[in-house]
Amino acid sequence: MDLPREPDQIITFNMKKIHIQAFLITVAAIIIGVLLMLFIHTESGFDLSFLGFFLWVVLYILLIVLHEIFHLIGFMIWGKCRWSDLVYGLNRELGIAYAGTKKVLENRAMKKALLLPFWITGMLPFVIGIWMNSAVLMIVSAFLIGGAAGDFSMYKQLRKVKKDAFIIDDLNEPTLYVYNENPSALQ
Repeated sequence: MDLPREPDQIITFNMKKIHIQAFLITVAAIIIGVLLMLFIHTESGFDLSFLGFFLWVVLYILLIVLHEIFHLIGFMIWGKCRWSDLVYGLNRELGIAYAGTKKVLENRAMKKALLLPFWITGMLPFVIGIWMNSAVLMIVSAFLIGGAAGDFSMYKQLRKVKKDAFIIDDLNEPTLYVYNENPSALQ
């Protein structure tokens, strides 16, 4: 990746560790969801069927796509990115869908854009699934909550960085480049 200058800090992420965290978060969310559904509803929302499995697969794919779209929306809202600044796709090597920006973002904008999909594609359908007694919706959203483990890891590391620092997200590697001053302004 071509960087404007040497970064003040480089944050790298261990994808194997993030995949393990994603699995553990998913399992914990499913257990919590099941317990809440049992507590709130007298009748079970669990039904093993081909239709239920098919619906789960369709919702899972749809919510993954929406998860990445909400990252892009966050970059446009808080990072003031244009459509031409945005990048999205699948990284088969890392086993992840991704959304990023070629633009340098302020740390506070990056943190907001990182968590927006968790709330909209993870927590919101999770609560709706429990409320509607829909095991399919609750479980698929638990997978999206777990799938946000990479976003949580990035957010956690960015909390240690100055709020007005500038971030470049490596579009090929799980790496963030941190600059104390806007590297675009120094060229």
